[in-house]
Amino acid sequence: MNKKNKILISACLLGNKVRYDGKDNLIDNDLIRRLNKQGRLISVCPEIEGGLPTPRPPAEIQDKFPLRITAINGEDVTPQFLAGAERALEIAKREGCCCAFLKSRSPSCGNLEVYDGNFTGTIKSGSGATADELMRNGIPVYNERQLDQLIEFIELLDDREPELGLRAS
Repeated sequence: MNKKNKILISACLLGNKVRYDGKDNLIDNDLIRRLNKQGRLISVCPEIEGGLPTPRPPAEIQDKFPLRITAINGEDVTPQFLAGAERALEIAKREGCCCAFLKSRSPSCGNLEVYDGNFTGTIKSGSGATADELMRNGIPVYNERQLDQLIEFIELLDDREPELGLRAS
């Protein structure tokens, strides 16, 4: 196995109950199961890495510049989100991750969209603290709605290792 082809993955997508509400976002998918069995998935929850408990109040990005993330109760949780982002980057670098597969819309992991900061379920374009940190450091980030793009990216990297067989026949 080529170690450079490991993938950082949101722990909640693997079924770990680390979401703010103590639940998970399990992706029940053959590809994810295969990658996990191959030892290629490196699980991380930036919020946990940053010191936040589970369960915890939901949080949303209020401002981007400078970054300000608050919980629904008004608590400023920006320091924990930034610490988690730094820790996730350290883990990705240490493990040689070629990319990340993160939970969409999360104030940590969202790569294309996040909630608008009003706690109404409204989505806006944007990215979370961890996704930003990874992308700034050259690590491509995909979400569960971009599984086809992730497969294409990994297949390009795995071109010399066709026996890994990421695509189902």
